[in-house]
Amino acid sequence: MGRYFAIRIGRAALTIVLVVTFAFVVLRLSGDPALMILGPEAPPEVLAAFRKAWGLDDPIWFQYLDYFHAIAKGELGRSMRDGRPAIQLVLERIPATLALTLPAFFFKVALGIPAGIYAALHRGSAIDRAVMMTAVAGFTVPSFVLALLLVLVFAVQLGWLPSGGQDSWRHAILPIVTLSLGGAAVLARFTRSAMLEVLGQPYIRTASAKGVPWRKVVTSHALPNAAIPTVTILGFMVGTLIAGAVVVESVFSWPGVGRLLVVAVANRDLAVVQCILLLVAMTMVTSNLIVDFLYGFLDPRLRAKGAHA
Repeated sequence: MGRYFAIRIGRAALTIVLVVTFAFVVLRLSGDPALMILGPEAPPEVLAAFRKAWGLDDPIWFQYLDYFHAIAKGELGRSMRDGRPAIQLVLERIPATLALTLPAFFFKVALGIPAGIYAALHRGSAIDRAVMMTAVAGFTVPSFVLALLLVLVFAVQLGWLPSGGQDSWRHAILPIVTLSLGGAAVLARFTRSAMLEVLGQPYIRTASAKGVPWRKVVTSHALPNAAIPTVTILGFMVGTLIAGAVVVESVFSWPGVGRLLVVAVANRDLAVVQCILLLVAMTMVTSNLIVDFLYGFLDPRLRAKGAHA
């Protein structure tokens, strides 16, 4: 057990380091922050002074080591736009993002899992086909397209809901619906596949042959075993609570972390972008690590396999 958990923790730490390294390198190769913030018409001496003040004139390897040294001290840098700590800017936006993503996660689970179970138990029926067609549509339509369609119908044509902003709870309805539908579609398809795989196992047929009521076969044998792989996709969705809102927050002008990331990337505000990416990476890695731990407790075979990985 200890070796299994140690391997997972080591892989999680390595993943975070790789993500931070990739983001660091790509951001510094994507453009000069001095030109983006001060403009190309700024005098060369002003640009040089800005680069020196923010350490942008140092070799990239030195900037890289300095960045990790700052992280080790709990310092995530300051915004090049206003000089405020990057972590402060991000923390101010997290409540707005969670106000969308947490309800959306609840609706994903409440819609997707029951729909997938029902479709699996009625395989081949008209309801099964309708659920799967709806799930495929929800899965394939990009979130920004769905968001624009919802705005066109419910905000522009019907006038029932506002098209953007954060003035009241009504402004959150369309973003939450947009975030919910795609995830519910994924859960419905995944849950249906898991249920069908379990229902085809010999122990299900054996339980039915022994006269066990079908309802008990489903609730006591099929659902618990189908739930194990579903934990994976749920863990992934928890990990993307922040990252998944980038497009939706931009479309609906919602002042959350996702919109802050878009603005920071456009402005080459390196510290803010790196802070958000670090937060997203840690959230995703932590959620996947928790899933690995749950797998280790739920299925001893995985612990035995992980100990030799």
